[in-house]
Amino acid sequence: MTKRRVVVTGIGAVSPFGCGVKKFWDSIIKGESGIKKLTRIALDGHLVHFGGEVSTFDDEVLEQNLLDVKEMKRMDRFTQFACVASDEAVKDSKLDITQEDPYRVGVVVGSGAGGFDTYEKQHKAIIDRGPTKCSPFTIPMLISNMAAGRVSMRHGAKGINKCIVTACASSAHCVGDAFRSIQYNDADVIIAGGTEAVLTHIGLGAFTTARTLSRRNDEPTKASRPYDVDRDGFVMGEGAAILILEELEHALKRGAKIYAEIVGYGQTGDAYDMVAPDPSGAGAAKAMELAVKDAQIEPKDVDYINTHGTSTHLGDIAESKAVAKIFGDLETNKNLKVSSTKSMHGHMIGATGAIESIVCIKAIQEGIIPPTINLENQDPEVANLNYVPNKAVEAEVNYALSNSFGFGGQNASLVFKKY
Repeated sequence: MTKRRVVVTGIGAVSPFGCGVKKFWDSIIKGESGIKKLTRIALDGHLVHFGGEVSTFDDEVLEQNLLDVKEMKRMDRFTQFACVASDEAVKDSKLDITQEDPYRVGVVVGSGAGGFDTYEKQHKAIIDRGPTKCSPFTIPMLISNMAAGRVSMRHGAKGINKCIVTACASSAHCVGDAFRSIQYNDADVIIAGGTEAVLTHIGLGAFTTARTLSRRNDEPTKASRPYDVDRDGFVMGEGAAILILEELEHALKRGAKIYAEIVGYGQTGDAYDMVAPDPSGAGAAKAMELAVKDAQIEPKDVDYINTHGTSTHLGDIAESKAVAKIFGDLETNKNLKVSSTKSMHGHMIGATGAIESIVCIKAIQEGIIPPTINLENQDPEVANLNYVPNKAVEAEVNYALSNSFGFGGQNASLVFKKY
């Protein structure tokens, strides 16, 4: 069987920089940080006071009439993000689903945690007023698959509909599985990506006690510093990112704009630890190797890698070793450029694979590679790679690879190609 070709025809985002891909991309190619003091929760007792919060979201929604106010009250924040990002992506693609067979249009949207905000508020209602006092919408608001459900209802997509939950690899797996589904003729178009809203008391508190977060409260914009010797943990972010994946001939027939082609997908498991990556980077390396093999290219063909690059000691070292193992280091591959945009938008957990896929797509389209900011003193323990420190660089990008690795050792790599 000949696999069908799959292209990206629309993109949408909600990020710490606000609603819209333009705000996101313009900010990261300037090397700006979206990390700031949190405003939505009381910080008393918390040891970490900052993150990649979408602080303008409610105002933007109201000003631009992005969501119905009554409808918003029946959605957790993570679902609201997904709806707004999907609206932008569908509009950007100029896809009229009413003119399609709705059973050939699918939705694959993941979330690592689902409705943390709803969990907290409704649990408090039960504790304060009794077990029958939670909202009747509690369950449909908090379950992780509701973002995919709501997006499908919003756009009339009746085909494949699922939510993949693999922690920080969730939306990378969503994009990859959507790619496979179109390749094998299970759909013509899929709305794919991820969403997350874990900047809540439980999200912030639990990651803090796990000792994974940076505690640089005095300089939040400098807290996320992948590959820097002075990094002290990752920075939580929130938001959503959606890609419209479409079979090539279907896209050409309707005259769609094509951002890039998706050509490779690799997935593995570390089988090592609940939280820590395999220090050898073996699972990450294999995922990248499989993605490159799937794309039918050689490692030397990849021009840019958007790394998982969370700004943790173990993770940065393991991934950099894995990259060097497959692609070579600066001594053997001077052309490869590598950066972690989490230095600017933070770690958006279940949305991170999709937002970083958009980074790869825009880098291909515009010939600009965003930087790893806050990289002032490179850790001698990380592999010798060009991490594009602090300033974006212009470069031709024909192939870009995005890595996402989740707690539990779940790894995903995606390869995008210039169309």
